[in-house]
Amino acid sequence: MKKTIKLALICGARPNFMKIAPLIFAIEKHNRNTKSHAKIKPLLVHTGQHYDVKMSEAFFRDLDIPEPDFNLEVGSGSHAVQTAEIMVRFEKVCLQEKPDWVVVVGDVNSTMACTIVASKLGIRVAHVEAGLRSFDRTMPEEINRLVTDALADLLLTPSRDADRNLLREGVSKDKIKFVGNIMIDTLLRHAEKARALEPQKKYNLEDGQYVFVTLHRPSNVDEKKSLTTIIRHLTNLSKKIPVFFPMHPRTRKNLISFGLQDKIAKTKNMIITDPIGYHETIGLVDKSAFVLTDSGGLQEETTVLGIPCLTLRPNTERPVTITHGTNKLTTLKTLNEDMKILFEAKNKKRRVPPLWDGKTAERIIKILAGS
Repeated sequence: MKKTIKLALICGARPNFMKIAPLIFAIEKHNRNTKSHAKIKPLLVHTGQHYDVKMSEAFFRDLDIPEPDFNLEVGSGSHAVQTAEIMVRFEKVCLQEKPDWVVVVGDVNSTMACTIVASKLGIRVAHVEAGLRSFDRTMPEEINRLVTDALADLLLTPSRDADRNLLREGVSKDKIKFVGNIMIDTLLRHAEKARALEPQKKYNLEDGQYVFVTLHRPSNVDEKKSLTTIIRHLTNLSKKIPVFFPMHPRTRKNLISFGLQDKIAKTKNMIITDPIGYHETIGLVDKSAFVLTDSGGLQEETTVLGIPCLTLRPNTERPVTITHGTNKLTTLKTLNEDMKILFEAKNKKRRVPPLWDGKTAERIIKILAGS
């Protein structure tokens, strides 16, 4: 009888949920249909890095993700505290369950912390979304990527530039598998449901006549000068077109502490909400005129949806969204002019990158089932 392969699937922060969900569905499909390969037993481990209901539970519900087998409940803290807490608690899970593989996704603290634990225990690690590089080590995510990819046994890449990055770093070609973008599996699975909700009507927004904004990175929202500049630009933009801004808790906290809350409240054409669920997000992005973000995932989703995207960052670990997609980098100095250009321009033509086809999770599970 073939051995059952036990996979510990790690998620901890909101971007992870969209990457874990397709793996769960692909495992279910594999177990129903497999005859030649071993069955797979998933163990879903939620580290609790995003502990807010709106940041976590809502996404589990929207994406049909089952209750986790383990919730480490680490909560917030500095990078060091959070990483250490995850390592201590996840080690106990590994010693108890003895998984064959630990599957980590993305580039958050949970990704790196669980990789280190598994590697030291001699458990194989598969990294989904491996090889992405911003080449900016001031970004905590870049450190997480570098450490994770240095230790992982299997590097599952979303794009060919990621393959090249890993090869340049001396990674063995045998460890690298180009599988496509798992975020797009979730997008394509849920796009019709998201559109059917018509969330833009809930907020009295007209199709193609508003801007969707998400901003949360420390470089943008943790300094009073930069956040003040952003709010000024958004206020000016709102005089021409409505601005929809579901606000990350970090951004809202800083807005209040910097005394910018009243300025936002007095801006008539700007809609500020708490974080919203996945379906609402995709439905609103899909009908927007353009998106302003500093998120990695939205760069990819707008590329597939064909929505122009301005990314308020000096670099991106997802250059394929620029070369193939609708993404453009912007800065605080060029933001006003870049928004003006997008406001007046027609949609940029885009090509969907190779293997961004909704079947990435199936390719991953096929590889792991044959391991």
